[in-house]
Amino acid sequence: MSDVILGVNRVSKSFGDRCAVDAVSFQIKRGQTLGLIGPNGAGKSTTVSMICGLLRPDHGEISINGQPVVGGDNTVKKMIGLVPQDLAIYDELSARENLKLFGALYGLKGAVLKTRCDAVLVLVNLEDRAADKPSGFSGGMKRRLNIAAALLHEPQLLILDEPTVGVDPQSRNAIFDSLEILKDRGCSLIYTSHYMEEVERLADQIVVIDHGRVVADESPAMLYQRLPAQAALTVDFSVAPGADIVAAMGLQPGVKCVQMQDHQLKIALAHADHGLGVLQWLVAQGLPPVHYATAKANLEDIFLTLTGRSLRD
Repeated sequence: MSDVILGVNRVSKSFGDRCAVDAVSFQIKRGQTLGLIGPNGAGKSTTVSMICGLLRPDHGEISINGQPVVGGDNTVKKMIGLVPQDLAIYDELSARENLKLFGALYGLKGAVLKTRCDAVLVLVNLEDRAADKPSGFSGGMKRRLNIAAALLHEPQLLILDEPTVGVDPQSRNAIFDSLEILKDRGCSLIYTSHYMEEVERLADQIVVIDHGRVVADESPAMLYQRLPAQAALTVDFSVAPGADIVAAMGLQPGVKCVQMQDHQLKIALAHADHGLGVLQWLVAQGLPPVHYATAKANLEDIFLTLTGRSLRD
């Protein structure tokens, strides 16, 4: 059996004259979390809709477990769980009644349905609120119930579209804990979010889509290698260094760029490990720092490098 749970092969989709997705390809292995990111209008939602079988590609193929995803094939669709960005729960039904309803739509009933409802309520830490209505839930609790509904049929691939919008840090971490448990159990995840720190925490592989095309499909570690500088060092002095020191600093090992602003030196580094050598060099020049701070590059830096800084609709 292949390790690949999802295969997306040169998939394209147009709406009139506008090409929303243009020859997109990527794959996900069992137990892997793939972060799918891109600017607004990049083609993420259209790609997700095609994976779920809600839209038919104009060109290309999508397969789950080696079986093609086509419009009317519910067998393949049952391998997928979708957690939409918009909450898909009924406020006036209890949490358990919501799950029973969605479970029935998946063909579950009787003891099997009860067992699955109990299991997913435990997974999302809502077992003690099973009899309560979501109308009295916090935003984070509603989000967790939304995830539970998508897990009733034990999907092999779970797709989460902005699952933490509007939730507090405690609920966000509870959601992460549940997703990491699912991953340990062998469930594959597609995680879309505009919160780069979430994708960075969860994803084994990151696909960046822009203007309908894949501009990166790599591990987080490989993505960092695309940056000209992977870390920054900011150094404050009581007396500003002279222009000769600033020029000489630019020639030190690992230094990519140096900027002087008043009494503060901003240094872009190829890697954070070069920071200590830079500080030692400054001390040797008779310029001990009053204060210094280091910061590593993050996924947002990579995202902006790949997709640009211009505003999108």
